[in-house]
Amino acid sequence: MAKVTKRMQQATDGLDREKLYTVEEAVGALKDRSKTKFDETIEVAMNLGVDPRHADQMVRGVVALPHGTGKSVRVAVFARDAKAEEAKEAGADLVGAEDLMETIQKGEINFERCIATPDMMAVVGRLGKVLGPKGLMPNPKLGTVTMDVKGAVEAAKAGQVEFRVEKAGIVHGGVGKVSFGEAKIIENAKAFINAIIKAKPTGAKGTYVKRVALSSTMGPGLKIDPASLDGAN
Repeated sequence: MAKVTKRMQQATDGLDREKLYTVEEAVGALKDRSKTKFDETIEVAMNLGVDPRHADQMVRGVVALPHGTGKSVRVAVFARDAKAEEAKEAGADLVGAEDLMETIQKGEINFERCIATPDMMAVVGRLGKVLGPKGLMPNPKLGTVTMDVKGAVEAAKAGQVEFRVEKAGIVHGGVGKVSFGEAKIIENAKAFINAIIKAKPTGAKGTYVKRVALSSTMGPGLKIDPASLDGAN
């Protein structure tokens, strides 16, 4: 049996791990117990009643968190000429065409979001086996294949978060830092949760949101009461 560290004992002291908390209660408890020397990330994890192996049960999308993630996001853009200049002016970290493709093929993937103009998809398509497994392939449904390069880059930099359900029906994402004000974390967490609820696929049967948990990087995971979430069932 794994030994419970002194730090974890302090983090869980006074908490009922079986209790179902509201988002507000969980955020307050995690902030109060964060004693690390670095700024921990607050993360939401949701267990959904879907089987993503079926196309009509896939849950995927993007959500703009009201207060950002607190994390600097590096953005790569596939574009040419005027659109390439637009991307640079908007703050993109990497901009290119075939040259950027070659860099990525060498294994240099120093970015967290990839955007492309529609005319560049013939080039980007060659990177499917590289970018696909990492969840970085541009997709028009996610707003990452677009002529509005400026808007897409600014949204990514401002704290737009992509989400995609995993094989086991789990979807998760960071919703801020412990250093954020409590109200900001709560707003971000609710925005993320609501986006998942609104993304309920047509093929989902029975209970959609089975379990929800809120945790910090080094802290405990606290169960959230699904009944306290609007539209969870």
